[in-house]
Amino acid sequence: VQLQASGGGLVQAGGSLRLSCVASGSIDSINGMGWYRQAPGKQRELVATITNGGSTNYADSVKGRFTISRDNAKNTVYLQMNSLKREDTATYYCNANVRVRTITPGLMWTGDFWGQGTQVTVSS
Repeated sequence: VQLQASGGGLVQAGGSLRLSCVASGSIDSINGMGWYRQAPGKQRELVATITNGGSTNYADSVKGRFTISRDNAKNTVYLQMNSLKREDTATYYCNANVRVRTITPGLMWTGDFWGQGTQVTVSS
């Protein structure tokens, strides 16, 4: 299973970006998906998560500005980021809890997978 994130870039404060992350591989189903970020010198932190039923959770710092969504048919999770601030500058990583098929019919396992990260830089 692979997660491919895209959509990062350089944007001025107050601007918007939309991140996308596509999961591919031997996927039977995807449970929770989410976005995390890591700024230089800081620990990785949760930004937003979404269940396969569409329930969402956000870090307090992004509530009201960011929106997470997913397209289950496309195995894709999105993060719409509005009113960006300099403190949103970080590398953003997508995460998915995936039920993975194996070569043995009916045998599956579940694991967490991470994308490669996409850089978001907000300038003043």
